[in-house]
Amino acid sequence: MDKTSKLQYITGKILHLDGDRRYSEKSFRYYQKMGLTAVVKNIPEYKQPQLVYSLLSYYNPDILIVTGHDGMIKKGKKFNDIYNYKNSKYFIETVKEARRYERNSGKNLVIFAGACESYFEALMMAGANFASSPSRIMIDFFDPLVIAKKVATTDHFKYITIEDLENELRDGKRGVDGIGASGKKHIILV
Repeated sequence: MDKTSKLQYITGKILHLDGDRRYSEKSFRYYQKMGLTAVVKNIPEYKQPQLVYSLLSYYNPDILIVTGHDGMIKKGKKFNDIYNYKNSKYFIETVKEARRYERNSGKNLVIFAGACESYFEALMMAGANFASSPSRIMIDFFDPLVIAKKVATTDHFKYITIEDLENELRDGKRGVDGIGASGKKHIILV
């Protein structure tokens, strides 16, 4: 390294799809405030599976956040019935499409998927790194954003587990859990 060279930190790029316009706008402001590189798209949950592949191809993010509204139709019953959830099926299809994109592009994508009372186990089986809601509870609006920020700003050689995040999440592992992911921050020489 010569005397004119400098190190520059590049945080991970985020693509966030949210079914609620107000939350989309709020998320965008949060990412801006944190100084993160993020594209936030307000897309209804049922359209997310159809659009995610082309959006991933266009924006080439490191992190995909898939949120919106969800909930159990018959609360406390039929936890393993996909038809008992308002939008989990769309989040699951979106995650599967994102993993198909990953296979075709060679990209190593980190995915958070789900919303309040989402079908956690099915989201994880579809390929999410982090998902909501293991206890079928209402999650905090900021929980997915906390995950995105942590992954985006953690060095690429460090592996992030839910234990690294649970104290920053309103309900800890009751609201969000997952298998973890490598950070997406890189250092380059300029």
